[in-house]
Amino acid sequence: MVEKHYRSVVKAISWRVTGTVDTIIISLLITGRLRWALSIGFVELFTKVTLYYFHERAWNRLSFGRVQTGPRDYQI
Repeated sequence: MVEKHYRSVVKAISWRVTGTVDTIIISLLITGRLRWALSIGFVELFTKVTLYYFHERAWNRLSFGRVQTGPRDYQI
């Protein structure tokens, strides 16, 4: 089974929202400045969504760790 491009996009976005919230919290704890934390978080959001998308598409081309499955034969 191969993933469609839009599935990779949705996965990338959902993962980056989670990662961005984490980055904003860590940035806030380190800098103590909400404006800086939000700036850092939103910059990395866009760069990492793009990187994740291309990373995901590259892995989708590899057969490493995949098993071909066929229709199952059910016996009654």
